[in-house]
Amino acid sequence: MHKQSVKKQNIKAIILAGSRDFGRCPLASHLPTALWPVAGKPALEQLLRHLSRQGVKQATVCSNGDAEFLQSSIGCMNSLQLKFLDEPLPVGTAGCIRDAADGDTDALFLILPAGLTLPPNIDMLIQAHRAGKSCLTVMLKADSEDAIQTNHTSGIYICEPAVLEFIPEQGYCDIKETLIPNMLRQGRTIHVATLPKPVGNFRDRATYLTAIASYLDNTPKLSADLKLCRRNGAGVIWTGADVGLDPSAKIYGPVVIMDGATLAHGALIFGPTIIGRNVSIGRDSVIVNSVLWDSARVDKNSCLEQCVIDYNAAVPANTIAEQESIPFKPQGILESSISRLLNVLKKHSNRLQHIFLLQVGNINEIFPIWVQSRKRSFLLWLATVLVLTAFFWSYWPGLMDLWSIWQRSDEYSSGLLVPFLAVYILWSRRHEIALYRIGPSVWGIFAFLVAQGIRIFGLFFLYGSAERLSIVLSVAALVLLLFGWQFFRKVATVLLFLCLMLPWPNRVQAAVSLPLQRWATSSSVFCLEMLGYPVVQEGNVIHIGRATVAVAEACNGLRMITAFFVISGLVVFLVKRAWWEKLIILASSLPIAILCNSVRLTLTAVAFTVLNGEYWERIFHDFGGYAMMPLALAAVVAELWLLTTLTTLPMKKEAIIIERQKC
Repeated sequence: MHKQSVKKQNIKAIILAGSRDFGRCPLASHLPTALWPVAGKPALEQLLRHLSRQGVKQATVCSNGDAEFLQSSIGCMNSLQLKFLDEPLPVGTAGCIRDAADGDTDALFLILPAGLTLPPNIDMLIQAHRAGKSCLTVMLKADSEDAIQTNHTSGIYICEPAVLEFIPEQGYCDIKETLIPNMLRQGRTIHVATLPKPVGNFRDRATYLTAIASYLDNTPKLSADLKLCRRNGAGVIWTGADVGLDPSAKIYGPVVIMDGATLAHGALIFGPTIIGRNVSIGRDSVIVNSVLWDSARVDKNSCLEQCVIDYNAAVPANTIAEQESIPFKPQGILESSISRLLNVLKKHSNRLQHIFLLQVGNINEIFPIWVQSRKRSFLLWLATVLVLTAFFWSYWPGLMDLWSIWQRSDEYSSGLLVPFLAVYILWSRRHEIALYRIGPSVWGIFAFLVAQGIRIFGLFFLYGSAERLSIVLSVAALVLLLFGWQFFRKVATVLLFLCLMLPWPNRVQAAVSLPLQRWATSSSVFCLEMLGYPVVQEGNVIHIGRATVAVAEACNGLRMITAFFVISGLVVFLVKRAWWEKLIILASSLPIAILCNSVRLTLTAVAFTVLNGEYWERIFHDFGGYAMMPLALAAVVAELWLLTTLTTLPMKKEAIIIERQKC
């Protein structure tokens, strides 16, 4: 079955580039991990150039929706026949082999993850595969990596075209969860070999830093543009052109400092660290085992340990961060503008106070007669307009960030409806609200200061959830400031309803996503078995008959939970029931959402056994969630009816006797 020698031109490299969400790391949301930089060049480009130098002539990149973006982000590869596959839906690692093979029955397939900082020698891989005399060879990580990463699989596979007969013709198929079990059931053997040295495989921040450390320790020469600065007790240091190093700055390698980077007085750098192009390190700042991407800025007296800093990101002064991913935030421009404005106002405060007092004395002459007669109400509305204008100006970047989340995230797209529903609820209660006295309250100032304190906390410690929460808190504080306590108590529940427009904190979402995904898979398998279908569950993959359904992370039900919370909240505001009944309706949103998601997955799995063609499968998959909305509303209506039946006392019926009068 195996030839004595394998020509490099008969090798087809299949590169798994992952997706934009891969690793759930909040760094440059527009940037897939395949394009994370390794000493100034994207990891995917480094891998492709390595394959070209090793004599490989054909390569296919499975991009999972990012083909055009990946192709435009890497340099030209004239010596490599390169093809990009753009899968609209996840097909799995084995599915990528099937699609990339494209009917080729002569080539030897070499499967590699895009996130490699130290790609292995191709001849070594071929020899390891030939020694195993098997259709499929699984490469394990080097022994030196075991203590660092618990997953022993390197993500590198070598396989013959014969494995294609064990991969379904369409749908999702994974190597570890589907292909290997299928081959073992048919009596085929799987060869396992260990890599002789680390390959620097990464998929998130932690493994990225580990891969960079391996890269710096095992690469004798990084690039022609980088010069070996010194090799002594301080370790190995590479520097680019136009690097500005203060004489008092200290560097302990291995460290890479790329073109245009500057280190201020007292800066301290401990390797393994890469400082990208045009990066600025402030006075007395300490950088330990971190990677700073191009044009990042670290202000004075900051300490970063095991961090990844995004392109153009700004780390404020006096920041202490450990094991964090610090993304680029455009709010820094707004903050600098506000700071400059406050400095100007402070400098000219006496003069501005004198001018203001002169104008206040002539206020009756400035306003027309109809305004003077209603001066109090007019000033109140004028103050409201000015405060709202200042609010939108100050929070505009945060509001745009929310808008971006609503547009790109399926889980939180329902948040777009929340502000409009809140306005509708207030409008439906306008007659009740008009009965309450309206008057400014000084307590609103203190509430607003608390909201701004939470906002500053989020900006300083880079908690985006705290910044977004401060938007709702600031709205509540302004309502209290402008309209007083009576009005605030009446609309407090509506203000609380606004919190449903905010995305969950990253840690909370990460903690619930995996359990929800496992529950969705297990519940749908249970439903299918109850319907009489033969079902086999392998992780998050469901085999039903000849069809295979993968329960991706996006199908965990979080989208339905957030949407049903909004729907239940609206129902609670519109129905006239006791407070405890409304609380039951709101609390039931979670089980109703989980139930509807299980029904949707069950129907989708059944439909995949009947439907043929990717178009109809995609249509049913994308729009199946919308069909669950009537089911959820029906469940809420049934719940309201049940509560009415259980809590309403029956009417006592009495017989009416009609007597006939005598004449």
